Amino acid sequence: MGRSYIVEDAVEGYLSKICSQPAGAVTGLLIGQSSVQRDFVVMATRTPQNDESADAEKSVDKEWVSEHARQVSRMLPGGLSVLGVFIISESDAKDTLTTLRQLVFSVEDLISSEQLWIPAEDDVTDCITLHVNPKTRKTVCRTFDVKDPKSVAKPADWKYQSGVCSSWATVSCWLSIDLVVPLTDNTTCTRNMDDCLKEELKVWAQQVERGVCLIDGKKLPEDSEIKTGQKKNVRQTYTAQLLITPNKLMVPDVVQGCGGCVSVRGAIHSRAFLHSNKPKAKLAEKLLKRDIISTVATRVQMLLEDLQTQNEENKGGRQTEQFFPPRRVFCPVKPTGPLSVCDYQFRDEGLSEMTDRFKEMLDMDAAEEDLDATQEMISEVIESEATAEASTETAEPLDPWRNNYIGVAMATVVVLLASAASMLYLSDV
Repeated sequence: MGRSYIVEDAVEGYLSKICSQPAGAVTGLLIGQSSVQRDFVVMATRTPQNDESADAEKSVDKEWVSEHARQVSRMLPGGLSVLGVFIISESDAKDTLTTLRQLVFSVEDLISSEQLWIPAEDDVTDCITLHVNPKTRKTVCRTFDVKDPKSVAKPADWKYQSGVCSSWATVSCWLSIDLVVPLTDNTTCTRNMDDCLKEELKVWAQQVERGVCLIDGKKLPEDSEIKTGQKKNVRQTYTAQLLITPNKLMVPDVVQGCGGCVSVRGAIHSRAFLHSNKPKAKLAEKLLKRDIISTVATRVQMLLEDLQTQNEENKGGRQTEQFFPPRRVFCPVKPTGPLSVCDYQFRDEGLSEMTDRFKEMLDMDAAEEDLDATQEMISEVIESEATAEASTETAEPLDPWRNNYIGVAMATVVVLLASAASMLYLSDV
């Protein structure tokens, strides 16, 4: 028997709305949570229009759909993920099967390339494909094992149900980050810095995965339920603490040229959602740790992408530079429900730009007052002896809402994250 998908009835309304609009083939993503027993689909979002593609109406752009999935995956807190893809087309379901298979494998490959955690043995590797005929509204649901290149389509059960978004528990925590990443000689471009940061983040991610997670101040047995004795369908929130210890393995001393270092500092807010079908402490811990790893890696990557453009325009080097990754802002999926998605706000962006991205990426009509920007503070400039001395040599006043470059020859980068202050530093050695 195939997998079962319990689908929020709002998804049915969303797909029906697309079916009623005159258009060619429409693709999109299905978002929710997987479990060993069943999967829950809570959202669907269509692929944005690709204005640069001349054949957008004639064929499905696999790269465009995959890039959309990558961007959406960054906006999903712990417990929510891209479960698969859908296509709305008048073509026969059998004729679209090859296209859907290519899409779901391409999407999974791109998303997994950004994941720094180690896959667990109980991770669900089946992804869903859904074909909807806009005239008959008939749906055909199949799954593919994306970890098996030879996987064939398997039938799956697709059931709409009301209230799927209401029965979830929320586990959240705040975590201080303080990483120092040495840069090898001639690390003068953002791409090499990216490689150094990614390797160090992988080491840090392993420390996070080995960390001890306390839920409401207690270390719960893995198989225990975190909602024991609580009423069903009542919104529950839990506060967690993550205790991380450095790697105790001794590494042989190696002499290596170092041209500087990157310091990643700050405090971040993390949260994970668990469907209330007897959630275990082990699952809560796994989803929360993965969200911590993802949100830090996403911010650093977004900052590096931004700096790559800036470096092409600013060739001069400096001793100490401070950069400010974006802070995390949340938006509820439903006004009264526990589920939320997120976006990342740079210092020079307003909330209106975030509501625009929620519309473009997730097809959500969010208002500025719906956004929760209270969990993390905007990063602040860190003053030190080095930055103070460098600032006396700077004639122009610094704009506090933009990334400020402080120093002379490139050496130290400080990346300041968000809650307390999160930054990226480069410094001389």
